[in-house]
Amino acid sequence: MQERLGVITFKGNPLTLLGPEIKVGDTAPAFKLLNNSLQEVTLDQFKGKTLILSVAPSLDTPVCSMQTHKFNKAIGTLPSGIEVLTITADLPFAQARFCGAENIQIKTLSDHRDLAFGNAYGTHIKELRLEARSVFVVGKDGKVKYAQIVKEVTEEPDYEKALSAAKANA
Repeated sequence: MQERLGVITFKGNPLTLLGPEIKVGDTAPAFKLLNNSLQEVTLDQFKGKTLILSVAPSLDTPVCSMQTHKFNKAIGTLPSGIEVLTITADLPFAQARFCGAENIQIKTLSDHRDLAFGNAYGTHIKELRLEARSVFVVGKDGKVKYAQIVKEVTEEPDYEKALSAAKANA
């Protein structure tokens, strides 16, 4: 497994990401995640849609909560054919609790089992066994249209760039 040191920091301290760097133009790696009902969800289930993959360490932290709320609020402004998925290493039960308590409508998917998504997208934080804060936009053609791994884990992603990339590929 490829290790990338220093791509991200947590409170200024460098961390190691496992997996490859995903770039614009790459074919989006396949994934297998769990939804809140413990059913497997795969990339193939979204063929023909543009996806915003909002990746966060844990919904139970302030910045991850803000990130999820901002993308949840944005869904009303998106053209049809765009779907937003929030991906964390939280247990599906914790994701369901968070979404119910916070009135979140976007789908949350869990990578808690084996961090296969994190390993495929290069967002698995080795030292913490969590996902790095990142956003990927996958076009209808299955190609990555936007990719951002946030340098400092405690900072928010660039929402406008991600949303613009999704709208341009709807």
